[in-house]
Amino acid sequence: MKQQGQFGVYIHWPFCLAKCPYCDFNSHVREGIDHDLWRDAYLRSIDHYASLVPARQVESIYFGGGTPSLMVPETVEAIIDRIQQKWQVSNDIEITLEANPTSVEAEKFRAFREAGINRVSLGVQALNNSDLKFLGRQHNVKEALKAIDIARENFYRYSFDLIYARPKQTLKDWQEELERAVTYTNGHLSLYQLTIERGTQFYQDYAQKKFVVPGEELAADFYNLTQDVLEAHNLPAYEVSNHARAGDESRHNLIYWHYGDYVGIGPGAHGRLTMEDNKFATREHRSPEIWLERVAEQGSGVHPFEGVPPEDRFVEALMMGLRLRDGVSLLALEREAGQNWQDFIDEDHVNQAAKEGWLVHQDDCLRLTHEGLLRLNAMVPYLLRERRAQPAVVAA
Repeated sequence: MKQQGQFGVYIHWPFCLAKCPYCDFNSHVREGIDHDLWRDAYLRSIDHYASLVPARQVESIYFGGGTPSLMVPETVEAIIDRIQQKWQVSNDIEITLEANPTSVEAEKFRAFREAGINRVSLGVQALNNSDLKFLGRQHNVKEALKAIDIARENFYRYSFDLIYARPKQTLKDWQEELERAVTYTNGHLSLYQLTIERGTQFYQDYAQKKFVVPGEELAADFYNLTQDVLEAHNLPAYEVSNHARAGDESRHNLIYWHYGDYVGIGPGAHGRLTMEDNKFATREHRSPEIWLERVAEQGSGVHPFEGVPPEDRFVEALMMGLRLRDGVSLLALEREAGQNWQDFIDEDHVNQAAKEGWLVHQDDCLRLTHEGLLRLNAMVPYLLRERRAQPAVVAA
């Protein structure tokens, strides 16, 4: 069987200490967790996928959630070992674990490092205590900074997240917070504008006018300020919400944005797999209890695979690739769909977007400018012929 391109493994741990009001991820609060049972389920799921796509080289493993730092290190180690047994792995494989500051302990982080983790991503979200309380976080600023220090002591590569454009936050507030964050970074920051997602507590609170968020113009000012500050510190955005020094980018997330293949294991995890030149979307049962039952009964908690038609493959790859600073290769899009890019993209609209200063079409590449990235959600349907509907893309 021929070797495919980039390949990663995503492990979803669905449990948290508490549900944050802005979060629409598949996360749950449970009183007791049988770690032995969950460990066995993950290992059986790995065996299942390895039997389907055995001839792949794993470039990255990502433990996300939920709060995977609540896992016991023995489970993390067993998962990494099983992946290494079932697939060939890259010599410089990136293995990331997400963590919340409340679950960061020096001893446990050392155990995660010994288990094989070589990169951590901390969900700090704010360096302001009142905003941390508003966001429903269980930690304060002092605890967050201590967690970053522990991460720095144990891992050469680490990152942390912040959310901006928060209610009542000013541009001056955000600039000061960014400048402080830069002093704690080691080459990577993820910075997200606060969005109100359906199905969250914030969605209800916002509808009841319990708070307001910055309007479109002010939100753009927050985004522009973010770019200016981080670029001045040699941390440019390599993707819409992710900033890094050259060489410190998240390799796992780059697999998503380059439309590579990845296995998604765990409740609610999604994946994309290429088999015999066909692309399949995978989706695991969302309910932790049902997922466990399915794994015990069938060896996997995944729903039946869904084929991704060539047109949808093209659109998904375009959507993901335009998020990147470097843009997307038209030849890569053609290989994905098996058709010329002009069959899907309206060249007149490409030329008009370029004239407006939103897009650059150079040689084989389509790349959004700074102004284009501010219009990212509107750009894909604008560029497509007949305003083709966008398929749902979920990075596990």
